[in-house]
Amino acid sequence: MHSNESQNPSIDGASEAEMPENARQSDTLAADAVAPAAEPKKIRYRAKPKFPMPVPAKVLLLDLDGTLLDTVGDITTAVNGMRAAFGFGPLEMTAVRNMVGRGIANLVSQAMKSSVGELGANSSKVAVAQFEKQYESCLTETSHAFPGVFEGLELMKEKGFRLACVTNKAERFTLPLLEKTGLAPYFELVVSGDSLAEKKPHPLPIEHAAKHFGVAITEVVMIGDSMRDAAAARAAGCPVFIVPYGYNEGQELRGLDCDAFIDDLPSALKHVRLGASADAEAAMENATVSG
Repeated sequence: MHSNESQNPSIDGASEAEMPENARQSDTLAADAVAPAAEPKKIRYRAKPKFPMPVPAKVLLLDLDGTLLDTVGDITTAVNGMRAAFGFGPLEMTAVRNMVGRGIANLVSQAMKSSVGELGANSSKVAVAQFEKQYESCLTETSHAFPGVFEGLELMKEKGFRLACVTNKAERFTLPLLEKTGLAPYFELVVSGDSLAEKKPHPLPIEHAAKHFGVAITEVVMIGDSMRDAAAARAAGCPVFIVPYGYNEGQELRGLDCDAFIDDLPSALKHVRLGASADAEAAMENATVSG
């Protein structure tokens, strides 16, 4: 007498031809379901270098929001807290992301525009004060360093570069953010959006940093994520590297005038070396001859 197993072979032992059509279709669907999705094609950005590579430099200036820290989550919370205080509904994070980069007054103006139009001077002051109150309460709830930031800063310090943070964010938020995220010890200088009479894209913050460190402007490299960083560097006359993962007010990075696009901070070190620029060396030679 044969066992039931021999009389009724299992489905595992059947050939594909013997399997019912719906079973084969189910297997096909299951295979499709677990197949990994194709990775999106990586965008290739073309820089327009105006300086020989690798750039000789002594000081690296780093933007904050969108370059060192991903802060858009907390900024969105503050924006929506402000809007709620005036009786308006929340905005999506993607919308707020495109408003970051020009400082608080512009951010508030953009965030309120869809609900009340252009803000007058008095209304703007009230709205800015409300935003600042909201932002203070959530400043570091979700803000965090982008991948590679701490590694990159460590490598830059090890190689002898001096570092400064140059941002359009107000000092009252910049300094606590740097402290609470562990970034403060890396920087000898912090230039905030209200530290000087002008902010990026004006060249003054970069010129101020170069003067602080006692180096030629061509011995400074700006590292940022937006057209404002690029424009400030070009106006100052120093090299600029751009990371592709930041904010840039929602605008396309392709075509941005910069010396290099870098995937992350460690990648910046492929394009820069510690040393004096040709302009600085020439100035030193002239000084020696004159002396």
